[in-house]
Amino acid sequence: MNPVSLEKRTAELRGNEPPLSVADFEAAIRAVGPERYHDLHPFHHMLHGGKLNKGQVQAWALNRYCYQAAVPRKDAALISRVHDRELRREWLHRVHDHDGQLPDETGGIERWLVLTDGLGLDREYVISRRGALAATVFAVEAYVTFVREQPLTVAVASSLTELFAPKIHKERISGMLEGYDFIDDKVMAYFKRRLTQAPRDADFALQYVLKNAKTREEQEACVDAVRFKCNVLWVQQDALYNAYVAGNIPPGAFRPEV
Repeated sequence: MNPVSLEKRTAELRGNEPPLSVADFEAAIRAVGPERYHDLHPFHHMLHGGKLNKGQVQAWALNRYCYQAAVPRKDAALISRVHDRELRREWLHRVHDHDGQLPDETGGIERWLVLTDGLGLDREYVISRRGALAATVFAVEAYVTFVREQPLTVAVASSLTELFAPKIHKERISGMLEGYDFIDDKVMAYFKRRLTQAPRDADFALQYVLKNAKTREEQEACVDAVRFKCNVLWVQQDALYNAYVAGNIPPGAFRPEV
């Protein structure tokens, strides 16, 4: 008799279980945030509590740019797989939100670069990602790959960390404005815009997932996708803490001026 892997056996058990009710499925998705979202990370608490120096905040902004720049690529990868015209049209505004839309909407990436400009970082250096931590680059590219390769409903589900984002944006705006004399209202424009964008996006994606994940196995895969996305965000905080708080800056990474 051939051995059966634990992973395969778990999948079989999931497939044999009845689907969760819509209410229980939504509750399972929402329960991921309080357990795994990166607002729980020590680096996050230091950032929002005014406990970092300017070089450490620069390192955070520079590395976070890699994630911001990857988001419209992730969304474009998802759109390329969609045959439903209405879904494509709905999802396209996410690309516009980050890349901007001609003639005069600059988009979230430009607003993020206003932040890095305000922190004294060279814009070309930020965009090049030359100083980013390897762990940051690996994590964001894993996210793009996940969305490109996973079943469509699971790929959509990975965006549902947006359910937890407004709280962290509010904390970031108030905490950083209060905690750092080198941060002003202008450079926080990205987060202010996301206070309205993220809830809209999260509501659409949640309704899509609740409607289209029909089996227990599909539902569990969607909950796992939210956990995966939390891991993508968490590992970036781990890398920042290890490099810029613990002092283990790897070769080639950004080094704040002393």
